[in-house]
Amino acid sequence: MNSDYIPFTQEMKKDYTILVPTMLPMHFRMIMSVLSTYGYKMELLDKSGPEIAATGLKYVHNDTCYPAILVIGQFIHALQTGGHDPNKVALIYFQTGGGCRASNYVSLLRKALAKAGYPQVPVISFSFQGIEKHPGFDIGVKELMAVACAVLYGDLLMTLVNQTKPYEVEAGAAQACADKWTQRLGHELGTNSKTALSRLKRNYRAILKDFAAIERVARDTVRVGVVGEIFVKYSPLGNNNLEDFLVREGAEVEVPGLLDFLLYCVYNNVLDYKLYKRISFAAYLGASIAWKYLLHCKHVMINCINEQGVFRAPTPFEHTITLARDCLGIGAKMGEGWLLTSEMLELAESGAENIVCTQPFGCLPNHICGKGMMKPIKDRNPNVNIVAIDYDAGATRVNQENRLKLMLANARRIQQEKREAQQSASA
Repeated sequence: MNSDYIPFTQEMKKDYTILVPTMLPMHFRMIMSVLSTYGYKMELLDKSGPEIAATGLKYVHNDTCYPAILVIGQFIHALQTGGHDPNKVALIYFQTGGGCRASNYVSLLRKALAKAGYPQVPVISFSFQGIEKHPGFDIGVKELMAVACAVLYGDLLMTLVNQTKPYEVEAGAAQACADKWTQRLGHELGTNSKTALSRLKRNYRAILKDFAAIERVARDTVRVGVVGEIFVKYSPLGNNNLEDFLVREGAEVEVPGLLDFLLYCVYNNVLDYKLYKRISFAAYLGASIAWKYLLHCKHVMINCINEQGVFRAPTPFEHTITLARDCLGIGAKMGEGWLLTSEMLELAESGAENIVCTQPFGCLPNHICGKGMMKPIKDRNPNVNIVAIDYDAGATRVNQENRLKLMLANARRIQQEKREAQQSASA
């Protein structure tokens, strides 16, 4: 155990506020509602702006991964300016137990806290790998099932917002609908932990009905998929509000759901046992049960979307697994690993042939499994239009957006050429 490790105790649970970094606001708000039911007082940090990166750079080396700079900067900025009592605050950092920021950045955060004058602040490493023990933060099976439901609902809402926003007649209608459901579902999950599949199915259908009722108008858009390192793919703070920019430029954005990343992590554990016996049989059995349950939940969502027929359903994860095997081995699982390549191929296969690959500058897994796979992906799909965008404290927003505009211009050219070819064929 690290010498700077401070456990989050049962006594702390009574009157400490746990600060949560931003990434996926809808998902995280529902997860926080679930945990608040079990006595945790939580606050989602939503502060953005250049001061966040500047704060992170004061306490973390500038060669550190950009997401770590932002998350650490957001935590310390909140302690310095948010009116929190540093003796009554804890921080939570989500970890998968893998390489890079997935396991090492908690120690970076603790060193930064000590440097900033807050060595007493506990850091909860939220991980399914049992990296650390925190007696006051004990999450059981019931809580985990409710958290899984929050992820499922969040993925559905994110998908429907993205498919509705470019065509809505009343600006903001899709997001308002999502916010209403985020509040309602968070209360339902948090108050009663209603996680039965029949409840999920009923809520899926009600959500789909509400979004289908939003007035839309046909617009000439291009479908753009967003993939990459998990933080900069999802977080508006990490990607300079990428999705909003793309929508303003006339794109319909498509982002693979967070559930796929969870399935990827669980599947890797199952694979590790089968290939290397790296985990115990009990852990393998638990991973296998979680794998089958999450897969089934996703199938229920897909079936509900297809049953209604208004929106496009995501790809079954069993198919996603198979897509990258001609490009790289399934053992390439550092960071986003093979999932990143599979998601690009999945988007291309589903018709979203314009792809933004987001990555922190210098992120080795992303350079190999993202940028490094662009050529084999284009060899397989000649019409794929991919741009890799680096995000870093030293990268300028103007340069990023100019490169995105070039990608969109190319997308519109390809789309127009396809239309002309179809008109010629039908003439």
